[in-house]
Amino acid sequence: MKKVLAGAILAVTAMAAPAFAWEGQVVACYDKVWVPAKYSYTKTLVMASHTEWEHQNGQMVKMHYPAVYKQMKHLETAGHYLAVKAPCK
Repeated sequence: MKKVLAGAILAVTAMAAPAFAWEGQVVACYDKVWVPAKYSYTKTLVMASHTEWEHQNGQMVKMHYPAVYKQMKHLETAGHYLAVKAPCK
C-alpha cells in the first residue's frame, strides 16, 4: 500500500513539475504599429509651355499654354509593421 501511495504522489508531482517550469516573468511589452509605404515622385515633361496666335470673334488673340507634366510614383519602402516598446497592461 505504501508503494502504491508513493507511486501516486510521485506521478502527481512529475505531472505538475512541467507546469511550474513554464512560469516566467514579463520582461517587456511591445505594440504592433503599421508604418505606411513611402513613395517618391518624379515628373516628366509631356508638352512644353508655348504661346500661339488664334482667331476668336474676328480678332487675333495671343494665347499662352502652360507646360504639361506627367507625375510618376515610385515605391521606396513597402508598408510594414514595427514593434514599439509600450507599457505592459
